[in-house]
Amino acid sequence: MNLSRRRFALLSTAAAATLAAPAIIRTAQAQGWSGPRPKNVILMISDGAGFHTWNAASYYEFGELGRQVYDRFPVKTLMTTFPLNTSSKPTNDTTPRVSYDPAKAWSVAPGQGDLGGEITKKKYPNFFAGYEYVKKDYTDSAAAGTALAAAIKTYNNSINFDNMGRPVKMVAEFAKAAGKSTGVVSSVQISHATPAAFAAHNISRNNYAEIGREMIEDGLCDVIMGAGHPMFDNDGRYRAPGSDKAFQYVGGADTYFKAATGRTSYQWIETRADFEKLAKGELKLDKPKVLGVAQVHNTLQFNRSGQGMGNLNANVPDLATMSLGALQVLARNERGFFLMIEGGAVDWAAHANDTARIVEEQVDFNRAVRAVVGWIERNGGFEQNLLIVTTDHGNGIAYGPESDRFAFQPVINRGKGQLPDVAWHYDTHTNELVPVWAAGPGAEQLVAASTGEDPHTALVGWGDVRRYHDNTDIGRLIIAAVSAEQRASAN
Repeated sequence: MNLSRRRFALLSTAAAATLAAPAIIRTAQAQGWSGPRPKNVILMISDGAGFHTWNAASYYEFGELGRQVYDRFPVKTLMTTFPLNTSSKPTNDTTPRVSYDPAKAWSVAPGQGDLGGEITKKKYPNFFAGYEYVKKDYTDSAAAGTALAAAIKTYNNSINFDNMGRPVKMVAEFAKAAGKSTGVVSSVQISHATPAAFAAHNISRNNYAEIGREMIEDGLCDVIMGAGHPMFDNDGRYRAPGSDKAFQYVGGADTYFKAATGRTSYQWIETRADFEKLAKGELKLDKPKVLGVAQVHNTLQFNRSGQGMGNLNANVPDLATMSLGALQVLARNERGFFLMIEGGAVDWAAHANDTARIVEEQVDFNRAVRAVVGWIERNGGFEQNLLIVTTDHGNGIAYGPESDRFAFQPVINRGKGQLPDVAWHYDTHTNELVPVWAAGPGAEQLVAASTGEDPHTALVGWGDVRRYHDNTDIGRLIIAAVSAEQRASAN
């Protein structure tokens, strides 16, 4: 649907969305929340990062596990990610069609046959039944993002629409109603599924131009940063757009030219120098909102030419710089903010089974987490800030080099500065448990929300953490956190 039709649809179903919102808050309250609520909430998502993606990057950075800043967080949990169903459009029912079964996910019984890769077109043998099980019934980033942003299970492709085809209220809307600022930052296109899930509504994630228009013209978020520049290619070189499709990620040609010439509510930035000045607090801002689209098309780095681990695009900022820039803008609001930061191209590297580039992308994400933690320590600490670090789903089934013979063999550490040995068993998303780290007011509620138990987590180095919660529990937690002032005024 076009933008005007989308607005009409949102208005016509506003009652349904509004009625759904208090139920989300009541669920969060029912879990119990003692003590102060955070002023600021930051959710960091390394898109598509399974357990061994995190481990591989730590081996490369430090030569060992346990050295990341998030490893020191007081709360570590496990999370399920499956959608309501695997349809690509609403099926107009509320019946869950998929789930997660630990016994099946870790079965070492022989698998049956193979599955063709969706991206690489390779054949991936199902060496073990556990590998075969997690290759099925997986979420996409839209449904996973909607679970994290709106606390509902829905169909794949949904950007904050339920399975009845109705838009639902999500965390940025709750935050704005409470007087807080909001922002999204990504290393991929600004209207890609994960940033879209925290800034827009659409029946399909593939409607990039519609999503981009909503994000920029409706202006829900005070900060939007990412890739998707129509005037630059994947190597950061200026080029003339070949067609209108080049403008889709920024809302179409008309929206792009309005934004780039200062005719929206956002101050437009695109050069690396301006991103770096913003991160240092040195960029003069003429408008209260910032739209930063780096001078590259699909991703900051992943889609560039050449090999991984070198020859980076020199004209774009890294994720840490963008994150600090967003914090500079959002922190001006004395009532606080909600910010989602995504390392989006980790997922792209997993799809490609590219070990060098997935380590490169995960290391970039890890550096962004360190930058955010440094900012938190300088701005109220974890007494005022809730930080959650996680992923939206696994991808690729990366295990050790002999994991065709030894089920779930860990990736092999080759030491600091060396790529670990990895074997890939798939090239798309999985229905695996994923890790969550959290610190700050309310973080312990994720432990309280855990209802399942997986006795096999020692196989991924998390043997002391066995209970798991659902991805919608993060959605409920962050909605409750940012809605605190709104609730207090209503009681």
